[in-house]
Amino acid sequence: MLVGPESDQYALLAGQIADVRVLREFTHTDEDYPYSRIQSLLDIITETGWEIPSIQRVGLGGRRLIGSDLLTAFQTALPNVNWIDVDNDLCNLRAQKSPAEIEVIRHTYQIAEMGFQAAVGAIEAGVTEREVAAEIEAAMRRAGAEGTGIDTIVASGPNTRPILARSTFRPIERDDLVLVTIAPRYEGYHAAIGRVVLVGNPGQEIKSALDVAIQAQRACFKALRAGIKGRKIEAIGRQIVAEKNLGQYFLYSGVHSVGVIEFEPPIFGPSSAALLEENMVISIDIPMFNTPWGGLRIEDGYLITANGAESLHHTPYQIQK
Repeated sequence: MLVGPESDQYALLAGQIADVRVLREFTHTDEDYPYSRIQSLLDIITETGWEIPSIQRVGLGGRRLIGSDLLTAFQTALPNVNWIDVDNDLCNLRAQKSPAEIEVIRHTYQIAEMGFQAAVGAIEAGVTEREVAAEIEAAMRRAGAEGTGIDTIVASGPNTRPILARSTFRPIERDDLVLVTIAPRYEGYHAAIGRVVLVGNPGQEIKSALDVAIQAQRACFKALRAGIKGRKIEAIGRQIVAEKNLGQYFLYSGVHSVGVIEFEPPIFGPSSAALLEENMVISIDIPMFNTPWGGLRIEDGYLITANGAESLHHTPYQIQK
């Protein structure tokens, strides 16, 4: 295992690979680690007995996350190698979860529910978005979360419009729509719940849009089963939203896998050919964003089973404060 100089002891403590090396290409030129043995990729390959001319192909997982300097350093070390992007292949391999992974993810959804309960308890007029987010994250930390897959989203009023809203110091107002999206990480795995909380009466237009999103979510859940293309499920939700003249606000792929990444491939958008398979953990996310009144998200997690799908949490859809 090749790591940076700050991570070798953690890798030995948490992992099961005994041979952990500090890779020079993972270091920063401005940092000094005088007591670490730092080796180049070429040095490590040579020391471990590989013959450089025999190396013809190298797979890179997470290539989109690798900076150009690091990729150039790898290519310079092995100039005659064909570098292959295997990210999707790795994601497809881990899409079907083992029993142990499913157990961890189930617990992660329980943590997410605790966070959402804390949100409902904290949301009221006069409380800022960040104060609510703090209550959510404190509750999830107490329940065992190690962090979050995405920043906790608590957005109110006009702040709900972006797809990935950022919680601010805006006080929640009477008759606000409050968007909450929670994605805790527990033992490396994620859960995701998206809901809205209505404070007072935000108006019939918002209530009607919420009803449509709930209808789409339920219809998608009912249709989930192994062996069909995930885009067919996404199309059910997209059509329901479109029939209510809200289709232009369904801005992204509404069905995706959940695992070591909160929004993990395979992603079952309109152009996807990927199949749903037993023991996949799937998030159905019904979005409406960039609307004149703001935005909302109804997101739930499911386990694909031999007979359909199982909901992984039981957070209510209609929440009124």
